Amino acid sequence: MLARSGVGVSGAYCAGADSTAGSGTEDLYLPKGHWQVGVGYRWQMSDRPFMGTEEQFERERLGTVSVNRIHLFDVALSYGLTRRVVLTASVPFVIASRTRPGNFDRVLGIPNAPDQVYKSVGFGDVGVSARMWLIRPPAEKRQNISIGIGIKLPTGKKDVRDDVNTPAGRQNRYVDQSIQLGDGGFGVSVDVMAFKSLKHFTLFSSGTYLFNPRNTNGVPASRPRPSEAVMSVSDQYLARAGVAVPIRQIRGFAVNFGGRIEGVPATDIFGKSDGFRRPGYAVSVEPGIIYLRKKDAWSVNVPIAVRRNRLASVPEIRDNVFDAAAFADYLIVVGYVRRF
Repeated sequence: MLARSGVGVSGAYCAGADSTAGSGTEDLYLPKGHWQVGVGYRWQMSDRPFMGTEEQFERERLGTVSVNRIHLFDVALSYGLTRRVVLTASVPFVIASRTRPGNFDRVLGIPNAPDQVYKSVGFGDVGVSARMWLIRPPAEKRQNISIGIGIKLPTGKKDVRDDVNTPAGRQNRYVDQSIQLGDGGFGVSVDVMAFKSLKHFTLFSSGTYLFNPRNTNGVPASRPRPSEAVMSVSDQYLARAGVAVPIRQIRGFAVNFGGRIEGVPATDIFGKSDGFRRPGYAVSVEPGIIYLRKKDAWSVNVPIAVRRNRLASVPEIRDNVFDAAAFADYLIVVGYVRRF
């Protein structure tokens, strides 16, 4: 899931680029004929509104910021086709809510307006991918580069609805794009991962870009302007880089520190970019820990945002009307891997 500038829970696809790259060298290679199960968890609360890079303090003071709370679970099954090629299938499961505060309606002159709490629970978009190491392991244990390509299947529900309290009474409505389980489009992802082990530490980097060529998915976005009447199907990206340092006193334990950028572009590389989307990106510093023990690996990372930028979408530029979006201060990303 991206840094929740409202891109939709299906943005969790690129969160698969979160990995233990740099935790070791030999540990990154899955032997031929072996299996690996990975379980990931990601939590975030988006409650800081930005327009461009400027935080909207007045909205915070008035209490008119919509708040997202998202729990993302991801299960990935990998198989070592050869020593260099790994096949992976991943299935995300999402528990999300979005609270539109009653103050939003009250400042518009609607007294006693209730908070509108939208919820979505279910499976997201499934991903299937293949990754290949460019240098044949284990001939080169201290450095390598891998490239991967994958397909995102539109298995997540794109038109989730929920019953909510409104000033007009209890109504059944589409949930906001930011907590829809899927985006309704087939996608193609490309990713790169690299590491280089030096005497006392390991450098690592990874990046994923998801191409979503479909323009819009036909689901009403519940927006006032005709140009944003339906939801957009947007590209997504995530990149990380950093250093991992083993703690010699504790076997298998390492700390890592780096940076990351993740977000949604205003325009897709392929296809049109019409409809409603909240493009933007977050840049974060990312401390974390890694623990390896035999066939098991655990990791915890806490990306902390240092820059957030809510970009203008194509319809906003055309209409010369711009809006804010809420970002998270930090994420909690937990991972566990078991080989057999």
